[in-house]
Amino acid sequence: MNNADSPLLRQAAQAAAGGQQYPAAALYVVATPIGNLADLSLRAIHVLGLVDAVACEDTRQSAVLLRHLGLHKPLIALHQHNEQEASGAVLARLAAGERVAYVSDAGTPAVSDPGAVLVSRAAAAGCRILPIPGASSAVTLLSVAGDAAAQGFAFAGFLPTKGGERRTRLQGLLAQAEQSQILFEAPHRIADLVSLLAELAPARRVTLGRELTKQFETVHTAPAAELPAWLAADAQRQRGEFALAIHAEAAARGDAALDDEALRVLKLLMAELPLKQAVALAAQISGAPRNALYDAGLLLKREC
Repeated sequence: MNNADSPLLRQAAQAAAGGQQYPAAALYVVATPIGNLADLSLRAIHVLGLVDAVACEDTRQSAVLLRHLGLHKPLIALHQHNEQEASGAVLARLAAGERVAYVSDAGTPAVSDPGAVLVSRAAAAGCRILPIPGASSAVTLLSVAGDAAAQGFAFAGFLPTKGGERRTRLQGLLAQAEQSQILFEAPHRIADLVSLLAELAPARRVTLGRELTKQFETVHTAPAAELPAWLAADAQRQRGEFALAIHAEAAARGDAALDDEALRVLKLLMAELPLKQAVALAAQISGAPRNALYDAGLLLKREC
C-alpha cells in the first residue's frame, strides 16, 4: 500500500463505515492483519482514523501500520508486561470522553495476545467496548482444516515450553477427542511439537499452517505420524509462525467401524506396500473410510 493512496482509502472507509454510530468514551478493540495488509477492513481503517489515541502491543509495529494509512495518533504501549499499569492510562482517557483503539501486533487482541486485562478493567469501569472484527490466525486455519465432523473447536494457544508440562498439556488436549484443537507454535519449537504429536497420537490428522496470509503461506494436512518427515524434507517448512489444528479423533467422529473384508484387503496390501499406499488402495477397493483404515493399519503395525 502506497501512502499516496491513503486519502482515497480513508475516503472509501468513510463511505463504507461512516454511517454507523461511534460513541465517545469508548474502547474500540480492533483486529489487524496477520501478515497481509490488504486484510485490514474498511471499518478498522475508519475507526483508527476516528479515535483520539491508539493503545498497542508494540508502538513501533503500530506506527508502521498507521503510516501506511497516512495517520498520526498518540500511541500508548500496552503489552503483557505492563498491561495493568497501562490500562490505567487508557481508562483515564476514556473517563475524559475520548475514543481509544486497542490493537495487538497482528490479529485479534486478547486471542493469545494482550488485551483481556484492558477490556476487563474497561468493562468494570462502565465504559463502552466495541469490537472491530478482522483477522485471526486461529479461525483462518480452522476454515481450511476441513475437520467437518468435529463438534466445535477449542483454542489452546502456545503450549508450555518445559518438556514435562508440554507433554501433559498436549495429552490433555488430545483427550478432548470430539473437538478440533487449535495451537500456536514458534519456529524453533515446531519440530519438537510435531514429533511429540507423532508419538502421542500418530493417527490423528493435523492441519499445519505456516505464515498464514503471507507470500510463502503453507497449509498441509496429514496424519501426525507423517509430519516430522514432511517438516524435515524442506528447511523452509520450519521457518515462520505456525498454527496447528489437531482434528477430532476418528472414533469420536463416529466413523464407521471396518468390516472384515476391509480389514482383509488392508492386511494383504500392507504385506506388499508402505502404509500410506496400502490405506489409499484399500479405501478405493473397499469403500471404507480412509481415516479408519489408517488407524487400523497403525494398530496392525504395532502388533507385528
